[in-house]
Amino acid sequence: MNTIDERYLNLLSNTFPTIADAAGEIINLEAILNLPKGTEHFLADIHGEHEAFIHILKNASGNIKRKVSEIFGNSIRESEKKELCTLIYYPEQKLELIKAVERDIDDWYHITIHQLVKVCREVSSKYTRSKVRKSLPEEFSYIIEELLHERTDDQDKAAYVAVIVDTIISTGRADDFIIAICNVIHRLAIDQLHILGDIYDRGPGAHIIMDTLRQYHSWDIQWGNHDMLWMGAAAGNDACIANVLRLSLRYANLATLEEGYGINLVPLATFALDTYGDDPCTEFMPKLLKGATMDEKTQMLTGKMHKAISVIQFKLEAEIFHRHPEWQMEDRCLLENIDFDAKTCTIEGVAYPMLSCSFPTIDPNHPSQLTKEERILVERLHHSFRISEKLRKHIRTILSHGCMYNICNKNLLFHASIPLNADGTLKEVEILGEKRSGKNLMEYIGQLVRAAFQNDTPADLKQYAKDYFLYLWCGKDSPLFDKSKMATFERYFLKDKTIFKEEKGYYFQLRNSEEVCDRILDAFGIEGANRHIINGHVPVHVLKGENPIKAGGRLMVIDGGFSEAYHSETGIAGYTLVYHSRGFQLVQHEPFTCTEDAISRGTDIKSTTQIVEMSAHRMLVADTDKGAELRSQINDLKQLLYAYRHGIIKEKRG
Repeated sequence: MNTIDERYLNLLSNTFPTIADAAGEIINLEAILNLPKGTEHFLADIHGEHEAFIHILKNASGNIKRKVSEIFGNSIRESEKKELCTLIYYPEQKLELIKAVERDIDDWYHITIHQLVKVCREVSSKYTRSKVRKSLPEEFSYIIEELLHERTDDQDKAAYVAVIVDTIISTGRADDFIIAICNVIHRLAIDQLHILGDIYDRGPGAHIIMDTLRQYHSWDIQWGNHDMLWMGAAAGNDACIANVLRLSLRYANLATLEEGYGINLVPLATFALDTYGDDPCTEFMPKLLKGATMDEKTQMLTGKMHKAISVIQFKLEAEIFHRHPEWQMEDRCLLENIDFDAKTCTIEGVAYPMLSCSFPTIDPNHPSQLTKEERILVERLHHSFRISEKLRKHIRTILSHGCMYNICNKNLLFHASIPLNADGTLKEVEILGEKRSGKNLMEYIGQLVRAAFQNDTPADLKQYAKDYFLYLWCGKDSPLFDKSKMATFERYFLKDKTIFKEEKGYYFQLRNSEEVCDRILDAFGIEGANRHIINGHVPVHVLKGENPIKAGGRLMVIDGGFSEAYHSETGIAGYTLVYHSRGFQLVQHEPFTCTEDAISRGTDIKSTTQIVEMSAHRMLVADTDKGAELRSQINDLKQLLYAYRHGIIKEKRG
């Protein structure tokens, strides 16, 4: 045994001081290896749709409903199953409705508590008692544990169980107990949640989603381009701040900015009215989503604010593009290509007519230069983003739970793409003079993003890292974008729609090839037959017959359009992927009505489940990454046992 091994085993002996302790832990870990693997839940491109997101978390993409159906079969009516599911999803709110109409509430409590215990017993069956115990609320831990492990069909214990339930009711704790056990069911229905990027933009509740995730038991995130935009804004990149504001105004979604993060938009409103008061800003009227209303005066103000920040955005982006000519993005400084007399903009040698040429803040001789008033406004907006404590807290959470990619149980997770060449080989992308590709590229970008938030980062590197957020948002070789251009300017100002086209990178053109997907998986060191790539970013056009399962099952694209802005385009309201001990199930969701309907009428998200891949045998913890980790721990403990038994290390008896 070498010195390093002995030092490590001495440290391990502090946790397991005797032969009995070490042997007991080996027995425990060996047993865990033979439990069914926990259920993993994959979601992508949530885009601020907090009500649908929270409901899908609560119903575990239909997993809880499926469990209820399996447990109760034909023993209770479908309407009763629906009521029970709604109670599990929204216990506090549903209890209030039930108590208002139920004539014999004690009888209802008896029936319901026994039903909930059955459901909780089922979802906890794949975990150790220790893990279940850790998930129980302290005030009901002992009671729930007793009920989970005692059955009413055991004649010796039937009276014991009955008295526990009777006492819960007679002491007035039934409501609290029901709420507690429903929350335990939520906790145990999903073992690990994977978010494949884009929590932010479009929908109204990104901040609510982040608050929910901060309380969630186990999750990770692979950063998306919209998340990166907000991270850049929080880091102080003014072009990212302008983009965040523009997108929020475009979709008339100011709740996350104002209510969520306390961003002061009064200076922008004042500037917009002063500068664009006589401009109808027709091209900048907000896109109102279904059911949204806005009076004409507010629409006009929003349009003016939208145009004001868009012009500022194009100027701020030009500053950064000129600062980094190596990015080869100076062709996107389109304000500099406008002929104000002819009212045209020249792109790739062609002069395109403009829809509008009203730019009171643009000096034709210095088109990308901010006016004094614009610079003051940018400084005030910058300050507002930088002092938002809640925004900082949420960005810290995204940093601590995420990165550019993740590998979990032979699945490679990332938001959008891995840059490729035309022949499907990994493309080398140059950053700070060094070329990187594949795994090395993704890891370096992750380090660069974190460098923007570190106090000890050298000033020049920190400035580059802050600037690079913009490249990650819209750069041609960004793994989060991977398109020829972001045609924002063209869509606002040019008549010819042919110039709007954004050519997707080679990853999107080649991702249906098994050979290409295998090459990517090989590059990330993922081996074995049942390996997959899972990502989102580009909505799957179900209406046009597009299949989310690509490359013979190697690749799964789970962006089905959570955001209402995509529903007409995709024909559905998102995909979620469930990976349990028997295999993969892809769940296709219809649009969610609202939480109020779900509670009062028991409406659930209508979902269609597609079996993607089923395992020949039920997968155990031993078949997972966690299993490999546990086997390593078992090996270490066996070495410790050897050291104890051969006198190399002495037992630490009390």
